[in-house]
Amino acid sequence: MTLATFHIDMHDDNCLLNLAGDWQLGQAPLGADICAELPSNCHSVTLITTELSHWDSSLAIALLQLSRWCEQHKLSLDTQQTPQGLQQLLQLATDVAVYQPTNEGAIGGLWPMLRRQLIVQGLQVHDELVFVGNSTLALGNWLKGKASTRRSDIVFFIEQAGPKGLAIVTLISLLVGMILAYLGSVQLRQLGAQVYVANLVAIGMVREMGALMTGVIMAGRTGAAYAAQLGTMQVNEEIDALRVMGISTMEFLVLPRLLALVFIMPLMCIYSDVIGMIGGAIVANGMGVSYTQYILQTQVAIDWVDISAGLIKSLIFGFLIAIAGCQAGLLCGRDSNAVGLATTSAVVKAIVFLVVSDAALNVLYDKLGI
Repeated sequence: MTLATFHIDMHDDNCLLNLAGDWQLGQAPLGADICAELPSNCHSVTLITTELSHWDSSLAIALLQLSRWCEQHKLSLDTQQTPQGLQQLLQLATDVAVYQPTNEGAIGGLWPMLRRQLIVQGLQVHDELVFVGNSTLALGNWLKGKASTRRSDIVFFIEQAGPKGLAIVTLISLLVGMILAYLGSVQLRQLGAQVYVANLVAIGMVREMGALMTGVIMAGRTGAAYAAQLGTMQVNEEIDALRVMGISTMEFLVLPRLLALVFIMPLMCIYSDVIGMIGGAIVANGMGVSYTQYILQTQVAIDWVDISAGLIKSLIFGFLIAIAGCQAGLLCGRDSNAVGLATTSAVVKAIVFLVVSDAALNVLYDKLGI
C-alpha cells in the first residue's frame, strides 16, 4: 500500500489539489490538513486524482470537509475529474443540510408565529400534492406494465394488511355492531319497533361504520407500520442507496404498499359489515327479535347502492392511508427519534384524511341522492 499524499499547484488563482496513493481509513490525511495547506490567494479548487490508487470513505469524508470549508470561504470546488462513485457520494452528502439549531424561540409575537405556521402548513400541503401526483404517475406506469414493482411485494403486503389484521377487525366490528343495536333499541323499544334495529345496524355498518372503523384500524396498524418501515430505511440510508442505483422509490417501495391497501380495504370493509351485522343480531335477539326476522329485515333495509357507497369509501380510505404512511416514512429524519415522529405523524394524518374525506363523500352522496 502506498502512502496517501496530496500536494497543491497554483495556476493563476486556481489551486490544483493533486491526490495520490491509497486513501484508507486511519492512513489518510484529514480534511482539515488539506484546508490548512490551501493558500490565502486561492479563489477556486480543482481536484486531480490521476495518481490516486485506492480509496475508501476516508477520502469522501476529507473531501466533504473540504467542500464545506470552500463553501464557507466562498471558493468553488471542481470535482469533475474525480471518480464517478466519489462524485455521487459527495453529491449525496452535500444534499443533506448541516444541522443548525433553530432560533424560533427568540422570535416572539403572535403575527410572526402565525406567519411561520401558515408557511409550514402551505409547504406541507404542497409536499402532499406532489407526493400524490408522483404516486399517480407510478400507478399509471404500473398499469402500463412499465413500473419496477415486484408482484411478490404486493402479495406480501396484502398478507400483512389483510389476514393478519382480521382479528382486530373482527373484535372492533362486532362491538360496533352491538353498540349501534343498543343505541337504537333505547328509542325503538319505546315504540314497540325493536325489529327495526336490523335496519339501523345494517345501514349504519354498510354505508358508514364498516368502512370508517376498518380505515381507523388500518391507519393505526398498517399506516403506522409503513411509516416505521420506510423511516427505518431512511435512517439506515437504504433509500439513498436505491436512489443512487437509479431505482424509483415510488415504484419500488410506495406502490406495493399502496396497491396492497387499495386491494384489501374493500374486502376488509365487506367482512367488517358482516361481522357488525352479526353483533347487531346478537343484541336484537336479546330484545325478542328472532334471527330469521333480523335477516329478512336486513335484506329489505340495504341494497347494492348502499353497499357500493361503503366500498367506494373504503377504496379511497385505503389510498389515503397508504399515502399518509409512505410519505411520512420517506420524509423521515436521520435518527431513531425521527422514526417515532414519522409514525405518529402518519397515524394523525391518516385519521384526519379519513374524517375529512368521509364528510366530503357524505355530502357528495347527499347531493347525488344516493
